Amino acid sequence: VPDVQPGYLRPLLPERAPREAEPWTAVMADVERVIMPGVTHWHSPRFHAYFPTANSYPAIVADMLSGAIACIGFSWIASPACTELEVVMMDWLGQMLGLPEVFLARAGGAGGGVIQGTASEATLVALLAAKARALQRVKKEHPGWTDADIVPKLVGYCSKQAHSSVERAGLLGGVRLRLLQPDGSRRMRGDVLRDAITADRQQGLIPFYAVATLGTTSSCTFDALDELGPVCEEENVWLHVDAAYAGSAFICPEHRHLMAGVERADSFNFNPHKWLLVNFDCSAMWLKEPRWVVDAFNVDPLYLRHEQQGVGAAP
Repeated sequence: VPDVQPGYLRPLLPERAPREAEPWTAVMADVERVIMPGVTHWHSPRFHAYFPTANSYPAIVADMLSGAIACIGFSWIASPACTELEVVMMDWLGQMLGLPEVFLARAGGAGGGVIQGTASEATLVALLAAKARALQRVKKEHPGWTDADIVPKLVGYCSKQAHSSVERAGLLGGVRLRLLQPDGSRRMRGDVLRDAITADRQQGLIPFYAVATLGTTSSCTFDALDELGPVCEEENVWLHVDAAYAGSAFICPEHRHLMAGVERADSFNFNPHKWLLVNFDCSAMWLKEPRWVVDAFNVDPLYLRHEQQGVGAAP
């Protein structure tokens, strides 16, 4: 951890950007003088806080290659190789973890994977997809209801051991989120979730979303996914699996018993940038039905349309 105080950097730099370019040797001298003294060395063997964010020479070279190509992959036509490579690589990674085929694009169904920036982003994306699905379903059941009638009734669930980003996703998504009490082993259990859903339905609320954590931040515990899945299926609640920290371990078959029941999830996420020597940021997310995400965020301006729309895999 650096031995500096807040605000240390400003006095070391000019008040305004230089008008003339400086030689590379001067730039590197500034890096050593100004930047390195203020760097927290996450890769140091003496760094034991947070998580082991990964790095490696192959990842650095890949970053250089990606930066040199400089493709912008917001649609298939914007960069076909970029879009299709992401789909194929996400299938490879999903197979490595032992994810069910329904999550993989190669299966020929609706499922597929996409790279997010962080697990926090993936949790929010899943919540917004679940929200869109719930809104559509409730409007069919109650044709006279509007979004303004439904959204205040929506409620999601997670363990008190879940990462703070799950609670933040509820705030950003404009829905209430209930933090449920884990058991003595710090695991969220199926009966606790079922009781919470039953109580909320009696209050006129609409359960729509639940997050199961596989590898909590505070103690690396695993929620009882095999119990939570059947409850969510019965109650028509979107189940998102946040395996941000420990998901990489599922590459080892001997650890896959910890994700038993994943076939009942609607979405799954983990962070290759933690254990797999991939530079930050790379958060891998799979969905059984990506259309809920696509429909929730879809805009179709003229300048994004192309002849292959709907044919090439979307990122």
